[in-house]
Amino acid sequence: MAIIISLLLLASLLPHLTFTAHVNVSIVNGKEAKPHCRPYMVSIQACGDHICGGFLISDQFVLTAAHCWNKRNILMVVVGAHDLRNSTSSDHIRVKSYIPHPNYTYIPNQYADDIMLLKLENKVKLNKKVGVIPLPKEREDVNPDTACSVAGWGRLMDNGPVSNVLMKAKVSIMNNTECSNRWGELYSVSQMICAYGDGGSCQGDSGGPLVCGKTAVGITSFSARRCNSPERPNVYTKISQYIQWIDKVTGNV
Repeated sequence: MAIIISLLLLASLLPHLTFTAHVNVSIVNGKEAKPHCRPYMVSIQACGDHICGGFLISDQFVLTAAHCWNKRNILMVVVGAHDLRNSTSSDHIRVKSYIPHPNYTYIPNQYADDIMLLKLENKVKLNKKVGVIPLPKEREDVNPDTACSVAGWGRLMDNGPVSNVLMKAKVSIMNNTECSNRWGELYSVSQMICAYGDGGSCQGDSGGPLVCGKTAVGITSFSARRCNSPERPNVYTKISQYIQWIDKVTGNV
C-alpha cells in the first residue's frame, strides 16, 4: 500500500512518523485564482509562515482541519489575502479559541473527525475581499461526478516551487464505494468524500474547502505521497456530517 501522508503534520515529528510531513505546499496543475473571487479563503499561519488553508463561515469563525494545529503552535489567520507577500490588502487576526472535534485524536495516520473550528479574537469586517461561504444541509450528500473546485497557497507540484498567490483547480466527486475500495480502512464512507481531476490538492493544502456550486462540502484532509495520485484520490472531511456540532459550537451562525 502506498505511503499515506497528512497534508500537514508536525515537522518536529518527522523522524518518528511513517507518514512524511510537508508544509507550505498547495494546488497542483491548477491556475491562479482571480484576486478575491474566493473571499472566504484564509491563510492559517504559524510564526509568519503559511501552514494551512481554512475558510470563513461567519464573521468570527473559521473552519479548517483538526490536524492543522499541534496544540503548541499559536496560529494567526490572514483574511482578505490573494498574494501572501502583499500585506496591505489583508488583515492578520489572532485565534482566540481552538475547537477541534471532540472525537479527533492527534495520532499520526488517523484522520477520522478531522475538522476544527477557530474562533477569532476579533470579528472580521465583511466586504468584497472578506466574506463567508455557506455550508451544506445536515447529512446532505454530493452526487458522484459533480463538478467542484479546490484552492490553496503553496507548491505547484511535488517538491516544486512555492506559490505566493492563491491557486485553484477543478475536481469531480468520486463514487463513495470506489473511494472506499481505493483507500481501504483509512476511508470512512460516512465521514469523508473523495475528489479527483487533472489538478487538485497537495500536501499542505489542509483545511481548505472543497467547494461544489457555492457551498463548502468538504475540508481538505489527506492524500497519497504523490500529489493528485490517480490511484489514491484526495480525501476531504464531509462537512454535512458535522452540522449539528458546528451549530452548537458557533451558536448556529
